[in-house]
Amino acid sequence: MFRQHEMIPSQAMGRHVHLWRYGHFGLPVIVFPSAAGMAHEWEAHGMIDTLADLIDGGKLKLYCTESNVAEAWTRKDNPIEWRLKRHRAYEQYVMNDLVSFIRTDCRTPDIPIAVTGTSLGALYSANFALKQPATFRYALCMSGRYDATFLTDGVTNEDVYFNSPVAYVPNMAGTYLDLARKHTHLTLVCGQGKWENGNIQDTNRLASELAAKGISHERDLWGLDVSHEWPWWRRQARYHLERFLQRAEHR
Repeated sequence: MFRQHEMIPSQAMGRHVHLWRYGHFGLPVIVFPSAAGMAHEWEAHGMIDTLADLIDGGKLKLYCTESNVAEAWTRKDNPIEWRLKRHRAYEQYVMNDLVSFIRTDCRTPDIPIAVTGTSLGALYSANFALKQPATFRYALCMSGRYDATFLTDGVTNEDVYFNSPVAYVPNMAGTYLDLARKHTHLTLVCGQGKWENGNIQDTNRLASELAAKGISHERDLWGLDVSHEWPWWRRQARYHLERFLQRAEHR
């Protein structure tokens, strides 16, 4: 398998950002990490092995980026305004630096890109697909919370609102809504076992709001034995990415 580590320069972040990429050809997929924030997370937890035949077969091309989740969300030493400014910098890195890198790497200036992630990475994936649907055509969101106030101890402001899909989707309208309806699809997956409390409720809430707005999506709740853990996320990622690729081939 082709596997390479990159350091992507980002003016917005003020540093180089770690990126691991896997595969030569196939659907480009940005992988957002969980609360750990590490670019090598999917490899460390066996996701790359689980998807190896799809990567080697030229079906998938993964771009596993780090995040600054500790700066922005999980470490609360700094004021919320400063933390959310750092999150905006990360969004600029993704849109201005990472997307450009992927399109150059794929030699296609307008190639559709998918996004995916588990836990906090699911929130990132949903946000990018809904806020930038012309760029991100598919989001696989596993075990996510979609109300960012759970990360801010209930504090809310404009930035928190625009990073909480369950808050802003009900108010989507006009061209913004038309673009989401036309371009993107979200798959919301969640187990119903250990450590999924809160995630189940947010998954149901977001699915209902997407349905009310006519935005393409799928809600897939797994069983009561399915916990908030990597063995289940590996199975979910394999199942849904393979299904998405099969549907794409028959369009």
